[in-house]
Amino acid sequence: MSFMQSSNEQIPVFIVQLVNSIVSSFVRKRLKEIHAYWQDPIGLQQNVFVELIKRAEDTSWGKSYQYNSISKIEDLKNRLPVQSYEDFKPFINRILKGENNVTWPDKIDWFAKSSGTSSDKSKFIPLSFESMKKCHYRAGRDVMGFYYRNYPASQVFTGKGIILGGSHEITSMQSGKRSGDLSAILLQNLSPLARFLTSVDLKISLMDEWEEKILKLSEQYIPRDVTSLSGVPSWSLVLLKKVLELTGKTSISEVWPNFELYIHGGVSFEPYRDCFQQMIGSEKLNCVETYNASEGFFGIQDQPNSRELLLMLDYGIYYEFIPLAEIENENPETLSLEEVELDKDYALVISTNSGLWRYNLGDTIKFTNLAPFRFMISGRTKHFINVFGEELMIHNTDKALAETCEALQLKPIEYTVAPIFMDQQNKGGHEWLIEFERNPSDIKTFALLLDQNLKRINSDYEAKRYRDIALALPVIQLGRSNIFYDWLKQKGRLGGQHKIPRLLNERIFIEEILKFNFEET
Repeated sequence: MSFMQSSNEQIPVFIVQLVNSIVSSFVRKRLKEIHAYWQDPIGLQQNVFVELIKRAEDTSWGKSYQYNSISKIEDLKNRLPVQSYEDFKPFINRILKGENNVTWPDKIDWFAKSSGTSSDKSKFIPLSFESMKKCHYRAGRDVMGFYYRNYPASQVFTGKGIILGGSHEITSMQSGKRSGDLSAILLQNLSPLARFLTSVDLKISLMDEWEEKILKLSEQYIPRDVTSLSGVPSWSLVLLKKVLELTGKTSISEVWPNFELYIHGGVSFEPYRDCFQQMIGSEKLNCVETYNASEGFFGIQDQPNSRELLLMLDYGIYYEFIPLAEIENENPETLSLEEVELDKDYALVISTNSGLWRYNLGDTIKFTNLAPFRFMISGRTKHFINVFGEELMIHNTDKALAETCEALQLKPIEYTVAPIFMDQQNKGGHEWLIEFERNPSDIKTFALLLDQNLKRINSDYEAKRYRDIALALPVIQLGRSNIFYDWLKQKGRLGGQHKIPRLLNERIFIEEILKFNFEET
């Protein structure tokens, strides 16, 4: 198949000029608003808190906790402990069944589907239209606003932008409710202008069949003048590889000479950075990081050449922070924004304009600057792997391994799991190092069954494993007898307080243990 650059795909000059004028006006106005992040961030957050409480005081939740008599965060802390998804689940189920005015006054028709808990395959996070408008879509505009401010000579609006959306089609649920990946929901409700600038074809963008979706997107955009791409790094690489495969080119800059911007978030970009630079083949590539989740949009890289993220304070989200020393407590104490310190890890707790209240997000951040408040994502409160957007949690791997071993009559002693990072030649995956009491007779059978169990337990893992496009079958390494004990002993970490790192988003431990696996003790 031959693809030729189509000159009539270029956006007309007057349209580009109009868009640039609108963006310039927006940037100037919006930067004045964001200046409050420097001038009075505490007052800004207090205003958000008061507005959230006022909006929800007549909901079932608000009446239960007497929101009509709450004026400050201490009042709410005294009445409501930090919440988990399991705490919220009964109220979410009421909304799913069609009940209105439960935790938020607006009717909730959309639910962002994300990786589940130990008792559920998926979580369903309520998503109000107010949150879409004032949080997620405002954040999208702010990303482009910061970019335009940092790179005023940008030509990003002279061409098309690709938004690589979610891996699930929008699914109808009971009582007219609908669910899907957050990105798919946002694409479904995208404004006409944004659809025009990206040429989003919902039939393609919301496809559940990822192999066909990647092919169709590639065919759709190869003839066009693409200037930007937004998406998870692993899937973005899959798309770019397909483009090179179809065109026979060696770099993306040969296909799209004006490509200049890649927007990413959700997983660490560092393992992919060099691969992206090589694949794009252009010195003018700019990468912008964001921090968003099904529960909200929290941070944007507002400075060029910096990995720090600006904490977004006027998106209808009130923030609290749990010091690491408090994380294991049943009812942890939290700090407000004015109480945080530099270079300390905090678990993020949010109250939002979708009706989540004092919700423990599970992520940890570390502040790098307090004027304004900038931070870096430092991890999660629990072990996890999320290199490919699979959100694999330790309770997923524990359960899958136990069920696999039970079926094959095996007894695992210890294990650790790490990502295999994708590069230009190889797919990504997970590498398991497992010490058994008795090794399995057939590693391939074990890997296949383990994979099946993981897919059944975790919907995000299942989606990323579709046809091996981005995430390959797990690689199983057999640990010699006492490998983990010997490793801990060598590290001086024997004792109840020291545990094997079960899941990690990097390979630092597994590389060390694998090397130690073949050494004499």
